Amino acid sequence: MPDRYQTPHLDVTTLVTGHFHQKSGYSAWRDRGTNDWLLIYTVSGKGRFGYPGGELIAEPGDWVLLRPGTLHDYGVESSLKDWDLLWAHFQARTHWLPLLRWPAAHQGLMRLQIADAAVATRAVDRFFQAHQLAIGAQPSRDMLAMNALEEVLLWCDQSNSLGPRAIDPRVQSAMNYLVQNLHEKLTLNSAADFVGLSVSRFSHLFKAETGRTPQQFLESQRLDRAAQLLQRTNFSIKQIAMAVGFDSPFYFSLRFKAKLKASPKAYRDRNRVEA
Repeated sequence: MPDRYQTPHLDVTTLVTGHFHQKSGYSAWRDRGTNDWLLIYTVSGKGRFGYPGGELIAEPGDWVLLRPGTLHDYGVESSLKDWDLLWAHFQARTHWLPLLRWPAAHQGLMRLQIADAAVATRAVDRFFQAHQLAIGAQPSRDMLAMNALEEVLLWCDQSNSLGPRAIDPRVQSAMNYLVQNLHEKLTLNSAADFVGLSVSRFSHLFKAETGRTPQQFLESQRLDRAAQLLQRTNFSIKQIAMAVGFDSPFYFSLRFKAKLKASPKAYRDRNRVEA
């Protein structure tokens, strides 16, 4: 069987949303998924989500969640002609992780149904608002949209039969260790040693619990902290790079621009104007 065409997808640094009205023949295929979470709500019609050995059919009112790195094989269900879906690709805030443990159809592919009509209405309305905020012109649109999405997840959690579960304490401890030592030369070995696990076991457990590798989590935290320092201090770019664990200001600028879509200087200038 020839390789399927990979559906294009740019890395999502915070949140990207959409409201699609798709016709028969629409499909998406990403054999390695994406580096972000994907939440899809079916407004009308039916959607099909494939996974090894089976498929999940999403009907109106169904919420489907795909973890980072999960196969993307979805589209309009073959017996119908359309699928109206609201979707969001997002990077999960750390404290969201317990809210993202839904009943699974397959590893990484989850579905939730909200039985309470009032709760369902609140969740859907807020999801539409999150989308409108994300595509709006407000200076703080990403923050507003992420706050709205957080409320969506909280409403969904009201109907989650699995209930919230705390992150594995070893992973939580490792995240605290990494965040509190951003300025240090941290390694995978040092983080694994800190929680008493082998490197391979630690890496597997960390990604299973958070959807990201320890290295991805660490870099994300470093760049988020750098963004805060750029907004709130007069430190030089070199000082900020060192404060968040980058020896090279040049490499720091490259990674910052890759995530924030702006150089550190441009980000500082833009956000100070907005403030």
